[in-house]
Amino acid sequence: MESLLPGSFPQRSSSLPSGGNYLGETKFKVGHSPREVQVYRCRARKILERQCVVRFQRHHSGFSVKKSTIYQENNAKFLVHAASGQPFESESGAYNPESTSKSVKNALDAFYRFSRPHTVIGTALSILSVSLLAIEKLSDISPLFFTGVLEAVAAALMMNIYIVGLNQLTDIEIDKVNKPYLPLASGEYSISTGVMIVTSFSIMSFWLGWVVGSWPLFWALFISFVLGTAYSINLPLLRWKRFAFIAAVCILAVRAVIVQLAFYLHMQTHVYGRPPVLSRPLIFATAFMSFFSVVIALFKDIPDIEGDKIFGIRSFTVRLGQNRVSLEQLIHF
Repeated sequence: MESLLPGSFPQRSSSLPSGGNYLGETKFKVGHSPREVQVYRCRARKILERQCVVRFQRHHSGFSVKKSTIYQENNAKFLVHAASGQPFESESGAYNPESTSKSVKNALDAFYRFSRPHTVIGTALSILSVSLLAIEKLSDISPLFFTGVLEAVAAALMMNIYIVGLNQLTDIEIDKVNKPYLPLASGEYSISTGVMIVTSFSIMSFWLGWVVGSWPLFWALFISFVLGTAYSINLPLLRWKRFAFIAAVCILAVRAVIVQLAFYLHMQTHVYGRPPVLSRPLIFATAFMSFFSVVIALFKDIPDIEGDKIFGIRSFTVRLGQNRVSLEQLIHF
C-alpha cells in the first residue's frame, strides 16, 4: 500500500501557493507509526484549509484578508476541538447566564425561608400600625414620619432575623422532623453560614439603632435581643422555650408590650419631639395584642408537636394534646 489517501488531493501546481505540492509529496508508507500517520493527516487538513481560503479569496475578491484569516482561525479551532473530542461551543469556565441566574434565585429562596417571612411581615405591620397611633394631625404625615417608620422597621427586621436565625441554629435536629424545608435543617446552609448571618444582622441592628439615636428604639432592640437569646440558646437556666409558661411570657413581652410601647415612644419622642404620653388608643392596642400574643403562643406549637415530643420541648401542645389545645382556643377565641 503506497498511500492511504490515493488521489484525494491531486497536484495542481497552478492553483496552489508555495509549498502546495507538499500534500502530493506526502506518502504514508507501511513502516510509519500511528503517531506519524496522525501528524501527516493534520498537515493534510491544514493544507486543504489554506487551499479553500485561497480559492475563496479569488472567487470573492470583495472580502478582506482579515475575514479570510478569521475564517481560517475558526476552522483551525474546529479542527482542534474535533481532534480533542470536546464540544466546540463549550469551554471550561465559560460564563453561563442561566446557571448564574438559577444560583442567585436559589440563594434568595434559601434566605427567604431562613428569615421566616411570616414573622417579618407581622413585625413590619405591627410597627407601622403603632406608628400611626402617634399621628395627631394631618401635617404629621410627612417625610419625617416615613423616615422614622423606615428606621424602626429596618432595625427591627434585622433583629427579627437574628432571633429566628438563632432559633434555627439551636433547633436543627428538631427542624429536621418539624420543618425539614428550612435551610439549616435541609443542609443548604452550614452552621458557620447560619452563625455568620445571625451575627451580622444583630450587629447591623444595634448599629442602626445607635446611629438613629432613638433611646426607645435602642431599648426595644436590646430587650428583644435578650429575650430572643434566652428563649432559644441552649445554656444553663436558659432555653426558655422548653417551658410553656415562660415561652408564652417571652412572646407576650415582645409582641404585646415592647413593640407597642417602645415603637410608639420612638415616634412620639424621637420623631415628633413630644412628651411621652400614653394615649387611650395605645392602651387599647396593647391590651388587644396581649390577648392575641397568648393565642399565638398556644397555636404556634401545634404543627411542631412531633419534634417537640422527641426532643423534650414541653410546649402547651405537648402537655395538653394537639386536639385539646385547638378546641379550647377555638372556644375562647
